[in-house]
Amino acid sequence: MNSSAQNAVVRLPSDELREQLMVQVAKLYYELEKTQSEIAAEVGLTRWQVSRLMREARELGVVRIEILPRAQRRPNIEVDLQRAFDLREAIVVSAGPSDDEGISLVSVAQAAGQYLAGINPKIELIGVSWGRTMAAVARWLPPGWNDNVHVVLVNGATTLRSTRDHTNLVAERFAETGNGRATLLPVPAIVGKKSTREVLDRDPVIANVLALAEAAPIVCFSVGALSPQSVLVDSGYLNPTEIEVLAARGAIGDILGHFIDANGGIADPELDARTLGLRPEQLRDKERAVAVSAGRAKRRMVLTCLRAGYINVLVTDEATALYCLERRNER
Repeated sequence: MNSSAQNAVVRLPSDELREQLMVQVAKLYYELEKTQSEIAAEVGLTRWQVSRLMREARELGVVRIEILPRAQRRPNIEVDLQRAFDLREAIVVSAGPSDDEGISLVSVAQAAGQYLAGINPKIELIGVSWGRTMAAVARWLPPGWNDNVHVVLVNGATTLRSTRDHTNLVAERFAETGNGRATLLPVPAIVGKKSTREVLDRDPVIANVLALAEAAPIVCFSVGALSPQSVLVDSGYLNPTEIEVLAARGAIGDILGHFIDANGGIADPELDARTLGLRPEQLRDKERAVAVSAGRAKRRMVLTCLRAGYINVLVTDEATALYCLERRNER
């Protein structure tokens, strides 16, 4: 091909022929994933003309681009939550018209993963708890969400029974996708005697892990409902009868494995004396105490923890957020 042919500029057609060309170019770009240079060579136009056609196609509605985030945010509710409970941040998502709590958990877990990945400067040290919700967050962390992150487990997670979802492997998954390392707390969540916990607390290995958990400026955790289906029951630490006893003593759920009452206080001091890990009140000193929660069963726990000051960043579903706002002045 001679130089004059190479430099020739094909005039774009008008009206119907132009629209047909727009459709052709749009299909090649959006559906067949060709570059603008490849399209120009294929249809006999310049790259500039291809770009112009694509812009016109969007302006005329021949091509419509929709941005559909998987987790629909509710900014107005987020602002209300931040004001009502003096939060650093609130992220409220909706699963749409569905009442399926599984869908809500996926949306909330994904939003939590995106929030953690977006923190700047990048996280150097983060504490995490474990359980079904936290396992879901770990699955939704984008690959490479951090770089060289140090993840520390903040409460005991050596389970007595294996679980299908491997809910005790959260710290490892956080570290793996964050190109970092995990420091685990290699003890049970609850031991049989108070004296056993006291000995473990004094052990240098355990003490160093707990000190690291205390030093973490960010802790990401969920809350647990008081239920026979609790992850602490599934893991073998408690049985349904003990859950009934806790309910009789005013417990409404657990945070970091510690069972609290409706005022945010410890519901069963004897059981709590056998519980290993970071304590709820230590969350008040964190730069970011990030609670992730979804579902009807945990709403009362979320509200109680907000009132107690255990949470300063909340990632939750719309129904839970509205529940907390509607009852913020109730006692």
